[in-house]
Amino acid sequence: MSIITKMILNADAEVRYLTPGELDQINIFVKSSQRRLQLVQTLTQSRDRIIKQAGKELFQRFPRLVAPGGNAYGESMTATCLRDMDYYLRLITYSVAAGDTTPIQEIGIVGVRQMYRSLGTPIDAVAESVRAMKNITTSMLSGEDASEVGTYFDYLITNLQ
Repeated sequence: MSIITKMILNADAEVRYLTPGELDQINIFVKSSQRRLQLVQTLTQSRDRIIKQAGKELFQRFPRLVAPGGNAYGESMTATCLRDMDYYLRLITYSVAAGDTTPIQEIGIVGVRQMYRSLGTPIDAVAESVRAMKNITTSMLSGEDASEVGTYFDYLITNLQ
């Protein structure tokens, strides 16, 4: 849910018009739209690089994952792990576009811990894969962009643990 939608829903729930402060926040949000969309485009275009490099770092840090009996052992299971990483990167792009963590919360977090536990997937490794993607992604960006994108990665990491 975007900041605009939240403000409208809050105002409507209180049966009032948007305040000048809310209108200022909407104006800031709209003015930042182009930059956020450029960030989404950068992440989308770099996704293969981000996923491959983060996967490599993950498997070096947690070699048990790709060892016999590990959750990412074998070509098929490694591909599944990388697919999950791609899924989380996609959620990050949704949140950057929305300017809000709601896509991560509503699409990616609900029930994820229980699902991974039932599958025997080590949640620490999932969080580490997101952390690796964050480090790679933020190293590609500068200042404010890296900080903004990093916030969404941090939100996801915190909620995975």
